[in-house]
Amino acid sequence: MKKISFDDLNGKVCVVTGGSGIIGISIIKALASVGTKVAIIGRNEERAKEVAAELSQEFNSTIIGVKADVLDKESLVSAKAEINRQLGSIDLLINCAGGNSPLATTQVEQIQETDLSNLEKTFYGLQMEGFDQVFDLNFKGTVLPSMIFTKDMLEKGAGVVLNVSSMNSYHPLTKIPAYSAAKAAVNNFTEWLAVHFAKAGIRVNAVAPGFFICNQNRFLVIDEQTGEYSARGKKIVTNTPMGKFGDPDDLQGAVLYLLSDISSFVTGIVIPVDGGFNAYGGV
Repeated sequence: MKKISFDDLNGKVCVVTGGSGIIGISIIKALASVGTKVAIIGRNEERAKEVAAELSQEFNSTIIGVKADVLDKESLVSAKAEINRQLGSIDLLINCAGGNSPLATTQVEQIQETDLSNLEKTFYGLQMEGFDQVFDLNFKGTVLPSMIFTKDMLEKGAGVVLNVSSMNSYHPLTKIPAYSAAKAAVNNFTEWLAVHFAKAGIRVNAVAPGFFICNQNRFLVIDEQTGEYSARGKKIVTNTPMGKFGDPDDLQGAVLYLLSDISSFVTGIVIPVDGGFNAYGGV
């Protein structure tokens, strides 16, 4: 029986899109702790390099920041060339870029009779600009990096793609149809790409975080005036059997497992990391 560890990730090169966000930073800390070399992809080059420098110093590891837009193929191609120059051939890809927008969010959870005189607060008031922005960022922003950063893996006949989905993909929360639909598409794409790459030696999986307080949902779950949970935030906690929001660090174990050779026969799955939310029926 071989030793069970994450030693196989030591020295590997991993690209993380959206790596300067709360979840991305936590994932990169886990990677750095096992000796993985990391390239943070971000539209804000200054922020990506700032995070890379901070984490490099904290973990005495190799982490770089590279400018690219996950919706701009040419910028991703340029980023890949820079990563290859600085770190070498790419072994791993984590598609962590994503987010929501108030323009793709309804003001009410359900249409009531009192809303009929002001449908702008409902589904009918959604802005297509916002809907497109959210869907493109979360879904196409997973597809395009996968096209570019897996080329090295294809040549080596080995590699792992890990997508960051959401529990909204299984149970869409009220108010956020674009985000929920995009993450459901990410799940479907994860399965599709896993089959497409299976004989090429590239595994494709995803994690579906439950409810963590991040920049994209803070305005929905925290009351700006009081700093306490909003009514919506309280509903989430009530319907999470563990009775709390998760911490981004709670993702680290599942992420390392799916990236490591420990899970070498695992592909095409989505692992919920959700405090039991998916298992709970509300009663």
